Amino acid sequence: MSKEIKTIGVLTSGGDAPGMNAAIRAVVRTALARGKRVMGIRKGYQGLINGDIFEMDARSVSDTIQRGGTMLYTARCIEFLQPEVQQRGADMCKVFGIDGLVVIGGDGSFKGAGKLANLGINTIGIPGTIDLDIDCTDYTIGFDTAVNTAMEAIDRLRDTSTSHERCSVVEVMGRDAGYIALWCGIVNGAEYVFLPEVQNIKEEELIEKILMNRKKGKRHNLIIMSEGVGGSDELAKRIEAATGIETRATILGHLQRGGSPTAVDRMHASMMGAYAVDLLCKGESNRVVGFKNNTYVDFDIDEALAMQKDISSRQYEVSQMLETR
Repeated sequence: MSKEIKTIGVLTSGGDAPGMNAAIRAVVRTALARGKRVMGIRKGYQGLINGDIFEMDARSVSDTIQRGGTMLYTARCIEFLQPEVQQRGADMCKVFGIDGLVVIGGDGSFKGAGKLANLGINTIGIPGTIDLDIDCTDYTIGFDTAVNTAMEAIDRLRDTSTSHERCSVVEVMGRDAGYIALWCGIVNGAEYVFLPEVQNIKEEELIEKILMNRKKGKRHNLIIMSEGVGGSDELAKRIEAATGIETRATILGHLQRGGSPTAVDRMHASMMGAYAVDLLCKGESNRVVGFKNNTYVDFDIDEALAMQKDISSRQYEVSQMLETR
């Protein structure tokens, strides 16, 4: 527990995620309602060490909750791994009177938040990543929007691919986590899903399934691949060579990061932002906000980073049972 917080800073770091603006808005307005001063930090930790910091009021976050991306911009700051740069960040907080900081981002962002907490800046992390790869929470800001964006794109792709009797290999985002791929595999009715967490998938089984489906009269096959597996273009070429069926790869890419956030992302982001401010007002530091068992909770940052998240075995089992047979 630390001294009373008077000024709260907020930044977004790492990859952007739909719903970040809702979290920023909640941090700003909750802090102001608690009688605190609020400072916005542009471009993540890079903006912090460069002093790209400005005071925010309630109007600063007007007309932002429905917008994707982050109004504070974001950047990846590799140099923040260096102790001397971390100290510069803590010193810059003191220059601007920031004694409490909310960091919205993923695990890399939380590592930086933990370093600042060790240097005397009360710091709270909010999970903002479309990858859903933070184990201490059942939900991360942006995942719901990203998976819905991917789902809708795949539905459209299926329409045109079916018309041409093609096989489609669709690569979705997720870095080293296969959650977007797994969800799309289920909700889009894919014949096969490639996940970085599952190493026992055999390509020859996929080829055999595509050929069997064609014999049964199925005119279109859909394969979902997580970017953590990669090689979607090469896989499409091998499938076409082995089956004689025209096969195309589509990489959805960064369009999954954009767009207006869903109600789910707006709601959770708003609640998490308010929760983070409440923690700071209680004098808490070095904590990560989470959502577990339908409840907003918080964990020690070091404890949260030590957790290893894995794919739900039940969800993967269901995805296999629902594949075309």
